[in-house]
Amino acid sequence: MHTRATLHHDLRQLGVVDADTLFVHSSFRSLGHVEGGANTVIGALHDAVGLDGRVLMPSFNLVGSQDERAARWDVEQTPSSVGWLTEAFRQMPETARSDHYSHSVAAQGCDAPSLVSGHRSQTGMSSPWDREPWGKTYGDRSPMMQALDLNVKILMVGVDYESSTYVHLVEVMWWAARLAHDPTSTFRGLDRVEMGRMWDQEGVLARGLVGDAGCRLFAARTYVDQLLAWAERL
Repeated sequence: MHTRATLHHDLRQLGVVDADTLFVHSSFRSLGHVEGGANTVIGALHDAVGLDGRVLMPSFNLVGSQDERAARWDVEQTPSSVGWLTEAFRQMPETARSDHYSHSVAAQGCDAPSLVSGHRSQTGMSSPWDREPWGKTYGDRSPMMQALDLNVKILMVGVDYESSTYVHLVEVMWWAARLAHDPTSTFRGLDRVEMGRMWDQEGVLARGLVGDAGCRLFAARTYVDQLLAWAERL
């Protein structure tokens, strides 16, 4: 049985410290038996980052085509499609959620509303998921870009790199660089699993257990910069 206190201890052992900003990818089931369920896990995350920290999670709406996603989007009601913990997090009254029809991000903690409030902004890099009236998916004021400027750490709880959404940001940066030289350049995806294998071998990351879940913790900026360098050699 895992408790809020034991999960907090595990997060500390992994390397989470006060005032961290965390972007959490998760498999709730991987944690094992948690007394109090999702609320306990979220509470432990807040204990680990403290009052000056932030917890972010994807609250993506990825079911169906882009047209279907846009048609049913309601920032207050549309469920997150990327895991039980993210949906529990989305529904909490203290959660702020960005207004993007497919790649919404939810946040709690210090300045959480302002961190997610700019997702309708049209400034910044273009991506295949951009669709008016919503803003640039990975633009200057998108939650993931703003979190990058806050030295966000990526916490992967019981999941592999197939869940690594920051690879999309790398893809967008890579495309923007190519477009600067060739306006006809097309968007290209990256193999997230292969990039993750390389990162596991060569990157700077901590690994350990939180509850029963195998976890990874690493700085998003270092990760993005390294993956972009690898992409530019393709």
